[in-house]
Amino acid sequence: MIPQFPTEGRAAGQRLPEPSEWLEHYGDFLYRYALARLRRSHEAEEAVQETLLAALKARWQFEARSQPRTWLIGILKRKILDRLRTAAREATDAEPDELDAWFNRSGHWRRMPRNWNDPAAFAERSEFWNVVRGCVAKLPPLMGEAFTLRTIDDCGPTEVCRELAISRNNLWVLLHRARLRLVRCLEIHWFDTEQ
Repeated sequence: MIPQFPTEGRAAGQRLPEPSEWLEHYGDFLYRYALARLRRSHEAEEAVQETLLAALKARWQFEARSQPRTWLIGILKRKILDRLRTAAREATDAEPDELDAWFNRSGHWRRMPRNWNDPAAFAERSEFWNVVRGCVAKLPPLMGEAFTLRTIDDCGPTEVCRELAISRNNLWVLLHRARLRLVRCLEIHWFDTEQ
């Protein structure tokens, strides 16, 4: 027999979905949440599948103190973080250090970044934001999530470190490298096309 969700604390007549209905009720929301963080559809689909399987195994732990969707999102966040950490470990050895492209051995610029003149003018153009989103999507997963949380979602460093389970030093390195990559990407995909 499959254990059912407890119903204490629920409004009279409110029915909690059966596990067989989770995908129908929460699948689209979970997928959009995962896709926004992982930025690759196949990884988002796998994270949602892992979430639903983990929830099915642990369904007896659900105490109805929150909505099932909130409980599922909590599980999904952990699955996403596991994927980001795994990707970060794999990428550490595989990627050349992007600092070498910008600085020589003595720490001087190889080539100065372009002068952006009036950055506020770019912020008013939707085409610019499309390019920025594309550049952020090209960042490695952990780096992209750190940049998104800190810069776009405006989360504090302590919150970002706790959310991603990284140290403050690691966060600053990720943000520095993300900014360098974004500058390079914008130079190629925005400034070169603007000329």
